[in-house]
Amino acid sequence: MKKHENQLTRIGKTMEDSQTLICNDCPRNCNMARSLYANAVPLKTGFCRKAFQPTVARAALHHWEEPCISGTNGSGAVFFGGCNLQCVFCQNAEISHQDSGIAVTPEILKKIYTDLISQGAHNINLVTPTHYIRAVTESLDTHLSVPVIYNCGGYEKIETIRLLKDKIQIWLPDLKYLDEAVATRYGAASDYPRVATRAIKEMYEQTGPFEMDDRGLLTRGIIIRHLILPGNTENSKRVIDWVENNFSEGQVLFSLMRQYTPHGKAHEYPEIAHPLTTAEYKQVEQYLFSTAIEDGFVQEEESADSRFIPKFDGTGVPAK
Repeated sequence: MKKHENQLTRIGKTMEDSQTLICNDCPRNCNMARSLYANAVPLKTGFCRKAFQPTVARAALHHWEEPCISGTNGSGAVFFGGCNLQCVFCQNAEISHQDSGIAVTPEILKKIYTDLISQGAHNINLVTPTHYIRAVTESLDTHLSVPVIYNCGGYEKIETIRLLKDKIQIWLPDLKYLDEAVATRYGAASDYPRVATRAIKEMYEQTGPFEMDDRGLLTRGIIIRHLILPGNTENSKRVIDWVENNFSEGQVLFSLMRQYTPHGKAHEYPEIAHPLTTAEYKQVEQYLFSTAIEDGFVQEEESADSRFIPKFDGTGVPAK
């Protein structure tokens, strides 16, 4: 761990000196000069389209996560701008695909965390933080009174996960694709299956089996999420098979999601340009129920509604 911290310190100095840094922080390995500051002109970025300085589009209590995350008070969700995956169907495309959010510093992030905790947040939920790993790591240099959640697309480097050891109590990765062709078509990441499965195993190495408190809130562990895509039930079955074959009862939670509605560039892909059908969902749900997976969640049909997408209007983000 010490080796990684020294590396970050050295890189941070390079950033201050040159205003840019060659970035290979995520599995994209863009190897491109990336601006230090969000207001840089011209702004130099890689695949994520963002500088190293984070932007946050919303920081507020969020009530639409799994019950063990949202609880009664809500999860303290911090929605970052940009994304290292940019899936074509992203329901948060407004902030993941576009230039959005308010520029913040690690110190401002700390204030955001404190404000959310004072509002009663059961946890701090970092949504799509991967491309801001340096600032996020710095913002977590002191222990918080609630668990910290790393809510990501699953496309993570092992080195990144190890940098966050002892800073993250709950990992909330997607496992989107276990079919390389599907990963390439919708996420431009043919290596996603290999990268994401390795990352999830490393996350488990850090947390061990999931733990709940007496309120039914998750305090430590992993929830593996999977969103069923229209016309892609076989991909979903592969995901279920992988979870069943790699984890035993009591180790991880699995969340099967039916909330798909076409967003982003989904209209350009006819096979996913419409909501998931009930028949498709039932097929995958029954497949899940036929396995040994016992711990987790499924969604009601009402979850496939755009009204559950929050307003990314800068709520909860201090100006300075």
